[in-house]
Amino acid sequence: MRNTLTGSRIRERRQIAGLRQAELARRVGISASYLNLIEHNRRRIGGKLLVDIAGALSVEPSLLTQGIEATLISALREAAVDSVGHQAELDVLEEFAGRFPGWAGVLAQMHRRVVSLERTVETLSDRLTHDPHLAASMHEVLSTAAAIRSTAAILADTQEIDAEWQDRFHRNLHQDAERLADSSKALVNYLDDSDSAADPRGVPLEEVEAFFEARGHSFPQLETDGDAGAIDLDGLNTAAARRVAHDLLDLCAADARAMPLSKLKATLKEKEPEPIELAQVFSVDMATVLRRLAFLPEGVLQRPAGLVICDASGGILFLKQIPGLAIPRHGEACPLWPLYSALNQPLVPIRRRILQLGRSAAEFECHAYAWPHSLSGYDLAPAYRSVMLVRPAGDGALGTVATHVGPNCRVCPSDDCESRREPSILSEGF
Repeated sequence: MRNTLTGSRIRERRQIAGLRQAELARRVGISASYLNLIEHNRRRIGGKLLVDIAGALSVEPSLLTQGIEATLISALREAAVDSVGHQAELDVLEEFAGRFPGWAGVLAQMHRRVVSLERTVETLSDRLTHDPHLAASMHEVLSTAAAIRSTAAILADTQEIDAEWQDRFHRNLHQDAERLADSSKALVNYLDDSDSAADPRGVPLEEVEAFFEARGHSFPQLETDGDAGAIDLDGLNTAAARRVAHDLLDLCAADARAMPLSKLKATLKEKEPEPIELAQVFSVDMATVLRRLAFLPEGVLQRPAGLVICDASGGILFLKQIPGLAIPRHGEACPLWPLYSALNQPLVPIRRRILQLGRSAAEFECHAYAWPHSLSGYDLAPAYRSVMLVRPAGDGALGTVATHVGPNCRVCPSDDCESRREPSILSEGF
């Protein structure tokens, strides 16, 4: 397709150079009518004529034949996919990029900037919602500013105020201003420390996730002797993080004993794993299978495997990321993920093809399962947890219609979702 647009690029370069069609035709020794056919992509061009035209236009011949870089066309395609409320003409995308490379570059650059800003908004919004210290600091700053505004309004709008009350209002203004200055300074220091600290997580669950990620989510000790106590936890900074890691490692050790690596490799034999079949072969439940597949050593599975574990409230207890997966670490995730659907159907395996919307558009094959994590006693409801295995969708993955999910409601482009909790900032009114 790209080579068939050589004529369009010649026309654009001729216009940029300020040459008339007849003048360019005269310089290269052809008729104006023949050049007109070339510029409208009705005649193929190459060899000496292409070199002569490139020389007359003072450009490299490759610029006329290759045109715009593939990365720019790819960026324009991504911008078209992410657009809301408009349908781009993808069939003329390369022609547009070839004829108007400047405008194509502007659109690609603006799309990259929008993506970056959306990512920043999503990150800051999630942090503001779930960081207790930051939320408290922001509340202090806003409430103090409101108090100052109220006091100032009284002084400005009231014509006659007793000297005693006036002095009292002035003292309140001074005290609130000092409090606002201190709160703002503390907030700025906290943000600066968070950005520069060696360990900015400060949350046991996130610390454990980083600990597992640094070790490739695989521990050779568990594959040989199944002893979780032999694993060094010195990289974890807090007692709470070490306790969480110890509990998770015990669970991984039990999974490894139930599904030994050597037997699992022999069962797979380079084929794609089918969780229900594996559960039957090893006589284990689906939760064990899904966790085990996510914590296998690198190279055992053909495709990467992510994992999400949550409790009955939907709070994420562990998150193993894979490229493209965009699920918030701290709540407010899309309720359409199979992870949450499984909680409504305990002990029922769920398999779905998921199309993730938004800037991180991706397609996944998901398996989810909810199981009773603990039993409190007779006649008492068990505490359930849910696990979801997430893998990039393969060529022949699941013939069912894909379920559309978003990262969260704030940045989800789906306008007709019945599960939406709040309007998206991507709406036209933003």
